[in-house]
Amino acid sequence: MKTHDESESQPMHDICRSENECRIQARDRLSTVAERIIDHAESSPCYTHIDSEPIPAEGFATDIIDMFRELLFPGYFSREKLDTVNLRYSLGQTVSKLYDLLADLITHNIRHDCLRFNQSCSGCEDQGHDIALALMDAIPNIRQVLAQDVRAAFEGDPAAKSHDEIIFSYPGVYAISVHRVAHRLFELGVPMLPRIMSEHAHSITGIDIHPGATIGGRFVIDHGTGVVIGETTRIGNNVRIYQGVTLGALSLPKDAGERLRGKKRHPTIEDDVIVYSGATILGGDTVIGARSVVGGNVWLTESIPPDTTVMLETPRLIIKEARRKAG
Repeated sequence: MKTHDESESQPMHDICRSENECRIQARDRLSTVAERIIDHAESSPCYTHIDSEPIPAEGFATDIIDMFRELLFPGYFSREKLDTVNLRYSLGQTVSKLYDLLADLITHNIRHDCLRFNQSCSGCEDQGHDIALALMDAIPNIRQVLAQDVRAAFEGDPAAKSHDEIIFSYPGVYAISVHRVAHRLFELGVPMLPRIMSEHAHSITGIDIHPGATIGGRFVIDHGTGVVIGETTRIGNNVRIYQGVTLGALSLPKDAGERLRGKKRHPTIEDDVIVYSGATILGGDTVIGARSVVGGNVWLTESIPPDTTVMLETPRLIIKEARRKAG
């Protein structure tokens, strides 16, 4: 081992040459590692995605969500100030860009499944344009429902200072906005893209809503972190849920993917229900009757009738005073 004095006396060009030789040797070994990875990708039963239509990246889903928000809440998330002079031009530009991007992505998604699973040709590009147009045509209706959601959030939250504050900053509004678009795509039979959009919203808000879930108007998610809403959940109108609520499935068998795919596995929440924080409601046959209240941390796997309140008994608190040390 060289001493400090010896290393200082070694010429700098010798050190550089030594480091360069080490780097070249490492790169030589890397080629062997690369060959091993490539061989494994070509021959192993692990998952690869070769010779298939490219899968749309999450970045494209983000672009779609951003443009939809410009159209769902004009002026709130636009890249420029909107006024009576530029409104039609600006929104028209966004409509045109969003339509082109949607048609392209939807086509890729349909073609991906067609090639990947050896399906018969279904006119991928024609479907892509038709579905994109149908989704764009649904925007006025989606806006109407989202306006109800925002008003319900404002009416039920004394901490909210304005509708603007709710639209700009409430994670529940972001999550439900993305869901209402993704759900329409799901209804139109688009593979993969609705789930990518929903998972993007999940990553930002902590609210996990499967695009298959059916949700009525005036829906409010208060705070929101940790909320889970499963694929076959059905939620009525004027429902409010709080953070940590799970609307999920009962314990599933190992082969549930094949046996239960497409079947009702998640609960039904009827109109005017409130579900408080930490509550867990499970099962496809579980129905929470209209105007009921489910208290915090309640665990339900069976139905309750309308106008019912379910809560836990108040736990017994144990309060101990700290012992003071003798002086």
